[in-house]
Amino acid sequence: MKRVAGVIILILTLSMLITGCSGGGSSSAEVGSKAPDFCLKDLSGQEYSLSELRGKPVLLNFWATWCGPCRGEMPYLEEIYREWSGKGLTLFAVNIGESSSQARGYLQTYGMSLPVLLDSAQTVAKRYNITGIPTTFFIDKNGIIQGKVVGAFRDKESIVPYIADIMP
Repeated sequence: MKRVAGVIILILTLSMLITGCSGGGSSSAEVGSKAPDFCLKDLSGQEYSLSELRGKPVLLNFWATWCGPCRGEMPYLEEIYREWSGKGLTLFAVNIGESSSQARGYLQTYGMSLPVLLDSAQTVAKRYNITGIPTTFFIDKNGIIQGKVVGAFRDKESIVPYIADIMP
């Protein structure tokens, strides 16, 4: 009996290691719901998961380099990153469907330093029900989505009220 229990524990442990932090199933990514967890790498290969950021307010912006409205709002997100990251906000620009070299090239061309996560296979975009970009989520310290904006922000000031809703 002990041997069977040991085998079951081994199988469960291996299955957790194999799946990593890929999350599971479909989730509703709407205001008032818990933000779906994910695990993505940044441009330097470091892995981040939303669950590791629990206790911190998070801004997630889904974008791509080919998207005109995304490019238009990116300078405002850079300003928000520079101004608010020191105040406890975690900001990630989630690039969907592109390679690290495409995203890195864009940032270098425009002198941006905001952190980018790569969703090349668009698995996280699907989990967040992204139907158009840019789409931005404002997630509070408890992991609850407090705001969702589909479309580009017209200026930095239009982003600030959403941040105020998630900052402690």
